[in-house]
Amino acid sequence: MTPSSLEALIEALRCLPGVGPKSAQRMAYHLLQRDRKGAQRLGDALLHALQSIRHCQRCNTFTESDICERCASPKRDQKQLCVVETPVDMNMMEQTHAYQGLYYVLMGRISPLDGIGPRELGLDRLLARALDGVVEEVILATNYTNEGEATGHYITAMLKPHGINVTRIARGVPVGGELEYVDSGTLAQALRERRLCSP
Repeated sequence: MTPSSLEALIEALRCLPGVGPKSAQRMAYHLLQRDRKGAQRLGDALLHALQSIRHCQRCNTFTESDICERCASPKRDQKQLCVVETPVDMNMMEQTHAYQGLYYVLMGRISPLDGIGPRELGLDRLLARALDGVVEEVILATNYTNEGEATGHYITAMLKPHGINVTRIARGVPVGGELEYVDSGTLAQALRERRLCSP
């Protein structure tokens, strides 16, 4: 019979994305059998993060202070606000080194099947942030999924009556991609979003 504390550990590990019962069991046994120091580090780091991490008051991402470093930086373009679904999406945008504005992290997307609507996402906070008198353009960088598209459409409808310029990141053929391997939907979108070539 499995000890109740071990069962509780296995069940807790199942909350991680992509971790099923077998994987959770394997992880739990590994930590207890072969890496008790690692298990202690994991527990300590998780507890510390839970106690010290909160949401930035301006962009809603994770931070240890009231305002995150990006929002506090005078070097960022205050007139642009890029809306992303998660902090991971924000980090991906940063890795491009192509955007120097500010962000707003939704921490999700509209998904009626999961019971997530505009109220659960706190879109009223996004509206207040976008209408601060400084922001001139809101760039939608939500994912190109049904939920991401619905979220983008809702935000556009919410902001347009206030005179805010709302743009959407383009989609199409990936850099280095070959047309024969690109799906027809992506190729059609790339064709619709074509632009003039510069010499």
